[in-house]
Amino acid sequence: MGLYLNPSDRDFETSLLSEIYVDKSGIIAYTNKVLNTQQKYVCISRPRRFGKTMTADMLTDYYIRGYDSSDMFANLKIANDPSYKKHLNKYNVIFLNMQDFLSDYHEIELILKKITDKINIDVLEEYPNFDFSNIDNLPGTLQALFRLSKIPFIFIIDEWDCIFRVHRINTQAQEIYLDFLRNLLKDRKYVALAYMTGILPIKKYGTHSTLNMFREFSMTRPREMAEFVGFTQEEVIMLCTKYKMDYEEMSAWYNGYSFPNLKTVYNPKSVVEALISKEFSDYWSQTETFEALSFYINIDYNGLKDAIIELLAGAKKQININNFANDMITFKTYEDVLTLLIHLGYLGYDFEAKEVFIPNKEISEEFVTAIRDAGWEEIKMLIKVSDDLLKATWNEDAQAVAEAIDKAHTSETSIIKYNDENALSCVLSIAYYSAREYYIIEREQPSGKGFADLFFRPRKKYLDKPAMLIELKWDKSAKGAIQQIEDKKYTDILKDYKDNALLIGINYDKDSKYHECIIRRYNVECK
Repeated sequence: MGLYLNPSDRDFETSLLSEIYVDKSGIIAYTNKVLNTQQKYVCISRPRRFGKTMTADMLTDYYIRGYDSSDMFANLKIANDPSYKKHLNKYNVIFLNMQDFLSDYHEIELILKKITDKINIDVLEEYPNFDFSNIDNLPGTLQALFRLSKIPFIFIIDEWDCIFRVHRINTQAQEIYLDFLRNLLKDRKYVALAYMTGILPIKKYGTHSTLNMFREFSMTRPREMAEFVGFTQEEVIMLCTKYKMDYEEMSAWYNGYSFPNLKTVYNPKSVVEALISKEFSDYWSQTETFEALSFYINIDYNGLKDAIIELLAGAKKQININNFANDMITFKTYEDVLTLLIHLGYLGYDFEAKEVFIPNKEISEEFVTAIRDAGWEEIKMLIKVSDDLLKATWNEDAQAVAEAIDKAHTSETSIIKYNDENALSCVLSIAYYSAREYYIIEREQPSGKGFADLFFRPRKKYLDKPAMLIELKWDKSAKGAIQQIEDKKYTDILKDYKDNALLIGINYDKDSKYHECIIRRYNVECK
């Protein structure tokens, strides 16, 4: 047993012994299925904190030969799969965490030499009579060893793309690294499986990829791996029940990612932290990151800032994700920047509508922090007055609400083209930012005979706060907004809140450039 060839650390056992472990061993059934096939090259890209290393450790301890690891897997889902015993502890496993090598040896040539040297040392330790005399490269060593032992290799390469994150602009280093991986893995008979994890999909050069033999599974193309990306709804409901935590709050904080065949995906690390701490909070910023959100949202591309403002307001933005070059510097349009943010976990993606959005409260707070750090004074001012706006609404002070929105409009005019109800809705959504502490804010919510512009649904622990239904008008009248709520029966959405709900009509007069507000308490008479 060595450090890199058949490592004996049993790192997966640490996960199993943790207070909270969610069984994702089903992924082994997939890797067993593709062993020694054309699909044996698997590249998984996910955001940080989404369990990539844990899965890499699990696969290592499952396949590794030299000891019996059945005690770790006997009670997991994979133990019931027909392929389980066939492949358990049957392979030579080479495990490489590229981040460890990058931390110790910064130059790419030295990194690759150290990988070769250290694997060779492990080979000699396990096969002391192995003859290196006629071999001058690592693929030659592994091919000769395969002929000698008849045991194929499984490669587990964790954080494979860290080279691209650190050497962002050093394309020569990137190409040297990609050539090394291609020569090590492509068309090699000794490879039974190559499993790589990272944040970014494989780098594109022109229209081709140097590692085009890999089948990729990413945040924009999860395929069969969707259920293994994060926690599913069923898993989180089970955990919330066990730990007596509010599922609705858990969903608001950490849900929001979705895939074509899996509509609900949770950030697993944050869910675990909330369960252990018994507290819902922003755990995203408490872990190390190679990416600064404030850097990317301030890249000078036409349309990027407008898009970020719309997303912060709760809107979705349609983009083309297909032109992304799979790196952190090659951006041709603002859509490429937003696509990168999908891969980094800062944005969710609606595959049917082809739209991006901010997935949950935790990430929304990251955006607000980044905007404050970036000096977006207009938004900082708007958020600053949102407390006063919310209190004025609760107090049913329509004049104070209108004046607060006037301030919001003044601060926003340099960012959002303020010329229709959609722009008004965007400004209102950000102006009521403080309300997100107490409400789930829903835009264009279907109700009655149409769609209510904004609905503020109280969270379970704030049911003492009034539900708020807001209808917006552009150069018409606030009274007309209230009338539309009643005529189109938008109040149907308030059936559970009829004793504590507010109807709010807001109009913007384009000539006077002032807002008008009417607030009416919902009761039997106004049905």
